[in-house]
Amino acid sequence: MSFEKDFIKTIQEKSGIINSICSAYFPKLDDFKDARQDVILQLWRSFPTFRSESKISTWIYKVALNTIIAKSKKVQKHKLNEPISQAHIDQISSSTDLLADGTQEFTWLVSKLDDCDKGIFMLLVEGYTNKEIALILNLTATNVSTRLNRLKNKLKDRYLNEYK
Repeated sequence: MSFEKDFIKTIQEKSGIINSICSAYFPKLDDFKDARQDVILQLWRSFPTFRSESKISTWIYKVALNTIIAKSKKVQKHKLNEPISQAHIDQISSSTDLLADGTQEFTWLVSKLDDCDKGIFMLLVEGYTNKEIALILNLTATNVSTRLNRLKNKLKDRYLNEYK
């Protein structure tokens, strides 16, 4: 199979990973599409360097999270503080109707995490071990363990303060 066909097949098979990472950091459709395009472009550039030392999904997580975190930081630097408009309020109201089972609250709590914690959380939910998370995010396993403990407490405290 050719390089291009291998790449396309890989992206098609692992599009769920790419989509979940992009939507976690960029929930607006246009921003999501831009982020997804950036991730796929970076994967294309990096594909020749994949050495099969890890699972392809682990490598995709690493490239995608690093790309998204860099993009997110760049966007946050340029973000202006703007007053909330009626359109924003309507959008929030319509989205709250969709998730009435506690998922909305949990999603909101996770969305408020910093970029690294959000990445750690996503990888944990996907079943990665602390050691694998550390490799993907260029952290130590000890740092991941410490962050996870703090993250659990942070989510619990925020939930109790916001919803109880």
